[in-house]
Amino acid sequence: QVQLVESGGGLVQAGDSLRLSCAGSGDGFNRPVGWFRQAPGKEREFVAFVTWPGGTRSYAESVKGRFTISRDNGRMTVDLQMDALKAEDTAVYYCTAGRWASGAYRPEDWGRGTQVTVSS
Repeated sequence: QVQLVESGGGLVQAGDSLRLSCAGSGDGFNRPVGWFRQAPGKEREFVAFVTWPGGTRSYAESVKGRFTISRDNGRMTVDLQMDALKAEDTAVYYCTAGRWASGAYRPEDWGRGTQVTVSS
């Protein structure tokens, strides 16, 4: 099992950029990793994921073209660069590690999350 710790959240204005980082430790980083988010009063939703060792990326439609996921396997980190932020991006963002199954990314290990607040 891999331990995941997020950092980089904060309060920004609409149109700003923010970069989230996730540091992994322990075993199990050599698999797909991704980000989910949960806004107040809403269900947790997929944001992005990247395969192992990093050849394929996939994004939710709501963030495509604005967010970029990347991983550094030597450092065991996975980052989420968020540009052109909108108020609706406000959420707690969770780093995950999981697997590809039945045509979708399935998260298995979760970090504790980091808060992103975008003011309009």
